[in-house]
Amino acid sequence: MTITGSVPRALLDDLARSRTGELLYDALATRWPADCDELNAIARYALLPAGKFLRPVMTMTAAEAVGGEPGQVLPAALAMEYLHVATLTHDDIIDGDMLRRGRPTVHVAHGLAHAIVAGDHLIFAAFTGIAECRAAGRRDPAVVESVAVLAEAGSDLCRGQMLEARLVGDITAEPETYLEMARLKTGALFRAVCQIGALLGGADSEQAAALGRYGSDLGVAFQIRDDLILFADPEVSDKPTGSDLANGRPTLPVLMAYQTSDADTRLAMGAALTRRSAEPAEFDEFRSLLMATDALRGCQEHASEYGRRALDELSRLRPSRSVDLLAGIVRWAITTRP
Repeated sequence: MTITGSVPRALLDDLARSRTGELLYDALATRWPADCDELNAIARYALLPAGKFLRPVMTMTAAEAVGGEPGQVLPAALAMEYLHVATLTHDDIIDGDMLRRGRPTVHVAHGLAHAIVAGDHLIFAAFTGIAECRAAGRRDPAVVESVAVLAEAGSDLCRGQMLEARLVGDITAEPETYLEMARLKTGALFRAVCQIGALLGGADSEQAAALGRYGSDLGVAFQIRDDLILFADPEVSDKPTGSDLANGRPTLPVLMAYQTSDADTRLAMGAALTRRSAEPAEFDEFRSLLMATDALRGCQEHASEYGRRALDELSRLRPSRSVDLLAGIVRWAITTRP
């Protein structure tokens, strides 16, 4: 399968406004009502207003792609959103970010201790969501295997976070190390999203494994896209401009630019990363250094390669509208504004 066809710029907005997206939003608002105790209220603050629902939509789409009924995996789809938001809540604490989705982050709004506990609460709620699929008629073996998949993804996420921490300040790190971090920290959740949807949708072991590999490769491409968007068009990304630079965290474009630059440019890039400044002027100067290299093109090639691998996995499935949607998400993930 090749990467062809047009990709709507507002793909994620379209998914969020779709019938599946509306179903997810209604279920999320019902599951986390406004009249609740303090812990659930903080979790609700983290969850709502909701993001783009990419991961839960993919869970339901993966189930449909193997012949399952998407509605029967709705609790598991919500579980994927819980885990995703939990990681964002904890990431914002680690990074010291003040804004998320245009408003104060959970730890800014509710305090550090409460934010940590609420993030933990959402992680446990994710496992509850998987278990709730039994009431929708999902077979116990599929539910048990889905719990194992979720637990493995959670462990990989933690390993990815640790690896990312080791990369802080190391502008000389190999790009392959960064890609491994992306596979663990970002690819693991995408892998779980698709594999769990497939398992609960009635997939056989080969179909579930193929969708898991699709998700893993898509996740790496997605992370590269996130890195590229920030440098190619800062206004398109919802990540605070200069956040990575302020935290001394080299992304793939930075590592590739450093490897291909002359000594003076390397010195300037290393000094900027060491200063860890979030000032717009500092970021603009750093961005200018990077844009003068061939790093963005090299990163785009990496993203395209992971995209091709993801699409190859989809080719193992019977063609359907759901498979087409999963393929469209790949095409979106490897498309950035130059």
